[in-house]
Amino acid sequence: MPIARLDSRALISITGDDAKPFLHNLLTQDVETLKEGELRFGALLSPPGRLLFDLFILGQAGGVLLDVATDRREALIQRLSMYRLRAKVQITADDRPVFAAWPQAADGFVSDPRTPLMGGRRYGQATPDATEADYDAHRLSVGLPDPARDAPDDKTYPIEADFDLLNGIDFRKGCFVGQETTSRMKRRGAIKTRMLPLDFDGPTPAFGAEVLKGDLRAGQLLSGRDGSAMALLRIDRLDGDLTVDGRPVRLRRPAWMGEDDLSFSNA
Repeated sequence: MPIARLDSRALISITGDDAKPFLHNLLTQDVETLKEGELRFGALLSPPGRLLFDLFILGQAGGVLLDVATDRREALIQRLSMYRLRAKVQITADDRPVFAAWPQAADGFVSDPRTPLMGGRRYGQATPDATEADYDAHRLSVGLPDPARDAPDDKTYPIEADFDLLNGIDFRKGCFVGQETTSRMKRRGAIKTRMLPLDFDGPTPAFGAEVLKGDLRAGQLLSGRDGSAMALLRIDRLDGDLTVDGRPVRLRRPAWMGEDDLSFSNA
């Protein structure tokens, strides 16, 4: 079973009496019911509901551990500090490494809450025998978005990045930052685009390359490698032949996605 160190991920420790309620009121995920050793997936959104930070949330004695993109850790610490006000919390960087094992969760790893197909994660020491590039290739084979790679511009809604299908949003928990827009999109079926995997032959097209259905724009390509890439696609233009840079590409429905999960809007 491959194990890789994920240098693209880093940790933030949130401790103190108010650690869980503080995060619960901010994040898309229920944090107050999080048990010690339990891992959940979620995000911090902008007030208009755009995706700012994707994160894993691990329950710990006396607080919570956040697993975030390394290059955005300091920005998240600053934003959480801005929200802290009088809350009794301490927000500090944690320098332990992040590891992933797949396709199942190895001993000592916590199962990935998005889908069992992604294996598990561990915070601390482990012995890697694979690379992060291997893990990324597995992610693409599963057809899973990586918001740090696929939504780098803070313009993506979490539902476009499939958070609602990957256990990243608790719609029953009540308020969180960006909750109004997110709930309205889900409730009204106003979901026009989603991140989905495409397969192709030959070299990987450039990030942002246009996906066409005939002469109509169907979306844009995101992160990719080894004959596969994620793409942000219009749901009403998924049928028929798709091309990128004049080359045919093939839409692939991920195994974790249900048969009805694309039955939105004009699909």
